[in-house]
Amino acid sequence: MRGSRPERYDAAAILLHWVIGLGIASLIIIGLAMVHLPMNIGLKFELYQLHKSIGITVLLAALLRIIWRLTHKPPELPSAMPGLEKKAASASHFLLYALMLTVPLTGWAMVSVSPYNIPTVLYGVIPWPDMPILSGLADKKTADAATTFLHHKLGYIFIALIGLHMAAALRHHFWLRDRILRRMLPFIR
Repeated sequence: MRGSRPERYDAAAILLHWVIGLGIASLIIIGLAMVHLPMNIGLKFELYQLHKSIGITVLLAALLRIIWRLTHKPPELPSAMPGLEKKAASASHFLLYALMLTVPLTGWAMVSVSPYNIPTVLYGVIPWPDMPILSGLADKKTADAATTFLHHKLGYIFIALIGLHMAAALRHHFWLRDRILRRMLPFIR
């Protein structure tokens, strides 16, 4: 880690935060549409491919974000913030990072064990492999049911945690009027 703590996040952390955030928002919208809206099979196929492409992009960006976070000190939380609130913020960030990894990984696992064997081609250009161990399973039906269940349930937990994260940021900005949200906003000093 580098020296003293900055007052706000650096440009790389801000860029990765918002790329991941917009990617996850897209994944939520596309994922819910794929599962809950009636649509023709062609559109559903295109949405699944886009969902997989954005999911892998979020996974890779999250890995970069975690590496960046481990090598760069984040700004300190306000000294006036109660200790329990600081612990809650730390725990929720840990869970967000964990879900940024596990939700895409369970999606990748789900695709890898699918009995349909539909290849993943990121953005229609880059072939993406199945997870090697999972793609060769003999009983794909059970694995497919388990990974689908896990991916969907973790997705809903992720949505709830993101809502909590956003509510906390807005609380800090509009109610407490501190600089927590401004530290992560681009183009604001």
